[in-house]
Amino acid sequence: MSGEAAGALDLDKLYAARLHAVRVRPYLATALFALHVVESRRVPTMAVDRHWRCYVSPSFVDRTPVEELAGVWVHEVSHLLRDHHGRGDRVARERGLHGPGERLRMNIAADFEINDDVFGDGLVRPEGAVEPASVGLAEGQLMEDYLGQFGLGAHVQHMAWLDCGSGADGLQREWDLGEDGAHGLSEQERDAVRFRVAQGITGRPGSAPKGWKRWAEEAFHPPQPWRELLGAAVRSATSGSGAGEDYSYGRPARRSASVPGAVLPSLRRRPPRVCVVIDTSASVSDAELGSALLEVAAISRAVGGRRDLVTVVPCDAAARLAHLLCRAEGIPLLGGGGTDLRTGFATALRAGARPDVIVVLTDGQTAWPATRPPCRTVIGLFSRPGAGGSWDENDPDYVPDTPPAWARVVTIG
Repeated sequence: MSGEAAGALDLDKLYAARLHAVRVRPYLATALFALHVVESRRVPTMAVDRHWRCYVSPSFVDRTPVEELAGVWVHEVSHLLRDHHGRGDRVARERGLHGPGERLRMNIAADFEINDDVFGDGLVRPEGAVEPASVGLAEGQLMEDYLGQFGLGAHVQHMAWLDCGSGADGLQREWDLGEDGAHGLSEQERDAVRFRVAQGITGRPGSAPKGWKRWAEEAFHPPQPWRELLGAAVRSATSGSGAGEDYSYGRPARRSASVPGAVLPSLRRRPPRVCVVIDTSASVSDAELGSALLEVAAISRAVGGRRDLVTVVPCDAAARLAHLLCRAEGIPLLGGGGTDLRTGFATALRAGARPDVIVVLTDGQTAWPATRPPCRTVIGLFSRPGAGGSWDENDPDYVPDTPPAWARVVTIG
């Protein structure tokens, strides 16, 4: 064999590993075969870009057993299916995370999200695969959650070699072929692949890990135009003047120098708190309640994935307890009576620390507070097909109050 041939990519071995991955993870077959292989000596191992190209190092394939290569195939395609590049871009904008160091943290956090349950059951863990437990973090969380729990330092020094490509963190690499390069998938093709994989997961109950089941459920509820509007409204409210701001003596104000003998506090930015009031009255359908839970998850993402800063208040004629958000599906939506969301506003303002934003999800059949609450308000209004009979709450002449002018209103549906 010539020296040139000896350094060539061993496609037979690489594709044998992909077949092994398909046999042990059949629900990922569509995605695994959608990846286009690009030989590259500039990638350390294997890496993907957002256009579903997989860049592969020939020397990495030579030294890695087929069973481990199968695990790498699944790992890399997981970044793309879970949209880590798009989510990385959003997190970077929302949290101001810039530069290669922050993108490395995103790559590590994305690996934590994938690796905690992807291996086993016939899929060998590749050498060097990182886990959240290695830095003392709990399993089962999302990339956005992990990002807020660790920084770069000695405890993650052994992970500095990681580079799964722009498909893992959104930062384009020098080896990327780019949007105009050959063999990339269009946005519609990428969406079709994700949908087919989600179908495969939901159609084989019990065969996929919890992380994949959660992903498949969300894949069947893609972002809708109103969800983008609602998220934008929440972000605008939480970034407005006065929201998420408080005075602190931790760093004295610069004007203290002009007042000898006095220490003045400075105005410091803190993460905004959001309280979501959900209308659980009899006039709200089960489908709308299900949509409300999806909106709660979208609201959590709109404030950077900080679930600990989001509380939920179910409310019909009376407000229930304010629940701290862990998982949206775990919120008990009790109710079924009449509607008076004024009690929901009162409970939201009394629940622990005062929220910076109140988000109300309702069909609008309610009385509203007479005065503006001391925080910003966003109302997600479930749409109704028409006025004829659709506003009847045991009174054919009932006409609901329109949302107050001091609230930002977004129509849902």
